[in-house]
Amino acid sequence: MYKEHQSNEIVHTAIATPNIALVKYWGKRDDKLILPMNSSISMTLGEEFNTRTSVLFTDRIKEDIFYINGERQDLSNKDVIERFTIIDIMRRMAGRDDRVMVASENSFPTAAGLASSASGISALVFAVNAALGLNLNEKDMSIIARQGSGSACRSLAGGFVKWEKGSRVDGADSHIRQIAKADHWPDLIDIVVIVSSSKKKVSSRSGMKQTVETSTLYKARPQYAEHMCAEVEKAITDRDFESLGLLTIRDSNNMHAVMLDTYPPILYLNDVSKEIMLAIDDLNSSEGKIIAAYTFDAGPNANILTLEKHRGKVEKAISGIEGIKKLHVTKAGSGPRLAGEGESLIDASILKIKRTE
Repeated sequence: MYKEHQSNEIVHTAIATPNIALVKYWGKRDDKLILPMNSSISMTLGEEFNTRTSVLFTDRIKEDIFYINGERQDLSNKDVIERFTIIDIMRRMAGRDDRVMVASENSFPTAAGLASSASGISALVFAVNAALGLNLNEKDMSIIARQGSGSACRSLAGGFVKWEKGSRVDGADSHIRQIAKADHWPDLIDIVVIVSSSKKKVSSRSGMKQTVETSTLYKARPQYAEHMCAEVEKAITDRDFESLGLLTIRDSNNMHAVMLDTYPPILYLNDVSKEIMLAIDDLNSSEGKIIAAYTFDAGPNANILTLEKHRGKVEKAISGIEGIKKLHVTKAGSGPRLAGEGESLIDASILKIKRTE
């Protein structure tokens, strides 16, 4: 039987969003600390896609409890272990040893190449930071989030974000830096093209390891990506879409090329993905300049960057492609936020998750 509800026990809820990498992170120099081989740059997305995570630290339970999308998770699951590694780090920082109840919901498919781990872990870190009263800043939270999922660190700031690869063995200099706020480029949009909601066969973590170990082409990627980061940051600062578009396309292609060169080869893109790539290339050719840029993370779903004035042309260009399930349009988002009590996923009085539609 649960102990009586303590009035000082408060559920803290955070909402965070995925990010889309413009210069990709693929490969680690340290697997445990998740230190990347190269820096990366991303755009944090708006709340059209989001993860909501509630946490409650309490002495009324004897073991940690974790729910995802209403289903209780096995604490020995490797994805769950990632999240509790982070919680344990933060518990130690706060000098706390009480158990925690966590409930998390994604508004979009999990493990389908849409960066659900990024939004999930950044929401968790943001909520736990508030719940434990740690008062960590974005940089410090990003160092912690990175140890659960590399790309998660970039979702801890809004707008355009660079994850510095760092050089220290302990990873203290591998953290995020905001390049520009969400309102820096108001007419830049991201058309998210849903091709598949299925869980990918090869996880990003496993795929990266295979690539670093077996791809002969990968040896050139880290230095190339560092150069790309400098160019992409300048294009963002200058709001130069043609430059940004070309750089984004080239980096996406480069990452998927080293995936294909991995042995056994890793193929996240499917035939629909390739049709989208060709359609965007044809559109840019017909316009005589780059007005749209595709990019794919570790999955078949596309993100197409363009300016608001070109949205109609882009949607028309891909409208005839069979296999596209849905389009979502978003812009740069402001990063994670704490949610109100009405958005909590946990009922603290009875230690149960709330049913949501």
